[in-house]
Amino acid sequence: MGTENGGISCGSLLQQLQMIWDEVGESDGERDKMLLQLEQECLDVYKRKVDQASKSRTQLLQALADSKAELVRLLSALGEKTYVGIPEKSSGTIKEQLSAISPALEQLCQKKEERIKEFADVQSQIQKICGEIAGTLKIGEKVTTPAVNEDDLSLKKLDEFQSQLQELQKEKSDRLNKVLDFVSTIHDLCAVLGMDFFSTITKVHPSLDDSVGVQSKSISNETLSKLARTVMVLKEDKKTRLQKLQELAGQLYDLWNLMDTPSEERSLFDHVTCNISAAVDEVTVPGSLALDLIEQAEVEVERLDELKFSKMKEIALKKQGELEDIYARAHIEIDSVAAQEKIMSLIDSGDIEPTELLANLENQIATAKEESLSRKDILEKVERWMSACEEESWLEDYNRDDNRYNSSRGAHLNLKRAEKARILVNKIPALVDTLVLKTRAWEEDRGLSFTYDGVPLLAMLDEYALLRHDREEEKRRMRDQKKFSEQVSTDQEAVFGSKPSPNRPLGPKKVVGPRANGGANGTPNRRLSLNTNGSKSMGKDSKREHRPAAPVNYVAISKEDAASHVSATDSAPISP
Repeated sequence: MGTENGGISCGSLLQQLQMIWDEVGESDGERDKMLLQLEQECLDVYKRKVDQASKSRTQLLQALADSKAELVRLLSALGEKTYVGIPEKSSGTIKEQLSAISPALEQLCQKKEERIKEFADVQSQIQKICGEIAGTLKIGEKVTTPAVNEDDLSLKKLDEFQSQLQELQKEKSDRLNKVLDFVSTIHDLCAVLGMDFFSTITKVHPSLDDSVGVQSKSISNETLSKLARTVMVLKEDKKTRLQKLQELAGQLYDLWNLMDTPSEERSLFDHVTCNISAAVDEVTVPGSLALDLIEQAEVEVERLDELKFSKMKEIALKKQGELEDIYARAHIEIDSVAAQEKIMSLIDSGDIEPTELLANLENQIATAKEESLSRKDILEKVERWMSACEEESWLEDYNRDDNRYNSSRGAHLNLKRAEKARILVNKIPALVDTLVLKTRAWEEDRGLSFTYDGVPLLAMLDEYALLRHDREEEKRRMRDQKKFSEQVSTDQEAVFGSKPSPNRPLGPKKVVGPRANGGANGTPNRRLSLNTNGSKSMGKDSKREHRPAAPVNYVAISKEDAASHVSATDSAPISP
């Protein structure tokens, strides 16, 4: 406690404390207690100081150990076993040892940073070339700073990266030469084919344009592959065009020789015929295989073909017209326009010889005549049936005319016609049955549907039978209704007596109905008709209550309806 601090010592302070206690009258026990407390506090201060000094020493030792470890790590990373400036022996205080190792550690750290920059530069170049080869690096795009492995910064590793860089630079040079060779080949091919080189090459990659520097051109695998495909396509196109041009040239020579074309006219196409026997690689003149040149040759061949085949077209169309007449008389529906277009197409294309085409048309005419002959019997009966249907329609109109017995002009002629029409109408059921049997026999024999102007005949007959049945039902209903009305009238007369109405004339009234087929003179058109007063309403007891009202004229039914109608005579003849 004799330590002095600023002129004051522990002893002098203790004397002052004794004097204060004496003056105060402090007891000995309290004095001893306070002295023990002072002594303990002094011990605690010394102890804290010792602990702090111990921690400081530990930290210095750790710093020294870390410095030595960092030194070893740097030497290992740089690939060096030793380094000038590192103290050989560890002697002196801890701080002296730290001071001795710090300069070497600082120099090695600086050397490490320089080595990292060298590695980063080499690896950046490698990464850039690899990106160019892979096609992941765009033009003008900078590569990101590569991550350098700081655990291995040796000169040996640096040499490895530099060797890899040299190999990549060589590969880049080889690829660039390939690209330039492809571009040159495409340029020559485009010139011969008359194509736009700029648009063709920039479709492969924008950097292949002449305005872009050589070192900036794309050398990726995809670019090389596209260039190779483009060259292959252009060479194939060149080969195809040359073959086409040579074919056209051959056709021109054949047509010229056939028509004795003068040499002056032939000379206009010397640029076409000059390559008639040339190999693909021999054609190098710009524009010699351009599309417009080929089109020009095609137009000339077409013009000469038209001159050659003009007469043949007339004959072929005449034969086709004869064929169409046969089918029309046989009521067989064909696509005349399509047939004529096919003939014109065959003649224009030159795929068939004129003699072969005419022989084919003759065979078709013979086949059409045979088919027409096989249909003759059925068609005659169809004509009779349709004629009878017209008379039936006229007779219906005639029977509805209340003035048919008046002594008007021509009434006796209509009366005679009505008598003949009744006889003819009575024959219709038997005629329809015969038609059904013959049509079915014809279809079974040939495995085809017998059509009349494109509509199945059996469907027409079936529809007629249904309409006729509906008409008979309607007539029966009208008769029943008339009988009922007459009965009611008779009953009323019996009760009230007969008395004419003053507002109603006693004379017969003319019923004006629709004339389905007849004209002003009563002559019907050639239509398959069944007049049913335009429409009818079926009774509740009708067997065909679900069917719509029959039209005035059977022909008014669309062909689609008749064709789609399922024939009810598949198993037995129709009996209306």
